[in-house]
Amino acid sequence: MLVLLPPSEGKAASAQGAPVDLEALSLPGLTAARRAVLDALVGLCRGDEDTAAEVLGLSPGLRGEIARNADLPTAGALPAGEVYTGVLFDNLGLAKLDQEAYERAERTLLVFSGLWGAVRIGDRIPPYRCSMGVKLPPLGALGAHWRAATAEVLPEAAGEGLVLDLRSSAYAAAWKPAGEVAGRTATVRVLHEREVDGELKRSVVSHFNKATKGRLVRDLLNAAADPATPGELVDALTALGHRVEVSARGTARRPWQLDVVVTEIH
Repeated sequence: MLVLLPPSEGKAASAQGAPVDLEALSLPGLTAARRAVLDALVGLCRGDEDTAAEVLGLSPGLRGEIARNADLPTAGALPAGEVYTGVLFDNLGLAKLDQEAYERAERTLLVFSGLWGAVRIGDRIPPYRCSMGVKLPPLGALGAHWRAATAEVLPEAAGEGLVLDLRSSAYAAAWKPAGEVAGRTATVRVLHEREVDGELKRSVVSHFNKATKGRLVRDLLNAAADPATPGELVDALTALGHRVEVSARGTARRPWQLDVVVTEIH
């Protein structure tokens, strides 16, 4: 099983130790594309601050991220699982996993990134600011940049097993499972079910869907679940106490779409 995760806007404030070594990161087929983005981002942030803020979409309160980006080549690095600190990762709780569950996380989780493309949680990276939606001169839209780079690398990483795609739409643009890989991919939508005027209503969960997705992954890791197909994933999550419905069955070339139904948002 390969689990595709989005990154988080929230990241560790700083890191100590050796800087990032691009050659040491997982998925070495992405090294050249990573170097191109890193060089472009650092060059941008070492230039005009107003231009950098506009390109990166930074509010006045986030201007400090420009200086941090400018120092990325020499900044201290941490395992990616410690760099990302947002809602999904808080609920995933990597630091609370036992050793065996954490090792499963290292093997199965892949975090997508505007800067790094995709990394495993043990890959050492510095905290940064660069979302997938950025159009970074001279590379252009990062989604398109990464699609070209991931076209061969990611199908190989997916192997022959299940792909659980929990990414947001912006990060899904970096690699879209195609062909037979798509047929063994499952995407997840979180729905909030509640009673309104005596009737059950459902709505798509936005912000808090990240918390639910973090808990789904945590439960799978703790249970040592290793579903080989989307159908087995539905069974595994159901056995773990989640309410899962198939909203669209996959085909040989189309992902499955699963709905996880919750009655409380937290």
